[in-house]
Amino acid sequence: MKFITDPLNSSHYRKEFTCGKIILDNYLKTQVSQDIKRKLSACFVLLSDNQVVIGYYTLSNASIQRQILPTEIIKKLPPSYTNLPATLLGRLAVDKNYFGKKLGELLLIDALKRSYLVSIESIASMAIIVDPIDDDAANFYKKYGFIELTDSKKMFLPMQTIVSLFKDLPL
Repeated sequence: MKFITDPLNSSHYRKEFTCGKIILDNYLKTQVSQDIKRKLSACFVLLSDNQVVIGYYTLSNASIQRQILPTEIIKKLPPSYTNLPATLLGRLAVDKNYFGKKLGELLLIDALKRSYLVSIESIASMAIIVDPIDDDAANFYKKYGFIELTDSKKMFLPMQTIVSLFKDLPL
């Protein structure tokens, strides 16, 4: 089970990280450690050879309200569930110095793989949820099959879709 990222720790250098989105830059520099301590999110980082953070993403548990899912998905679910278990991919960012190298895609795949493994090994999750920060982020996720949720800017990718990505790979 090989991942391209490591859990964030104090030996990772993140002071100079900049992706061009102040909210994502500041989160990594000032808030993420507190969120990790409070168990609000887990942060995984892509590192350069000298332990500099060049990309990151966060994961946490979440739920999706049944009524905002597409009808074709609702029909397949037991009616007793009003909130369904999901995984929140809360943030995903790549340092500007590494734009154009497809690292965002690598981080997304890494996040999907982690989420898939957790869903089959320990904690059920029927989808990955994202809440795109802007239209660029929304277009990025659309390109990888994420579906817009009704009455929300949030998007999701069913775990069944993710299963099909990894089912034949050695994990």
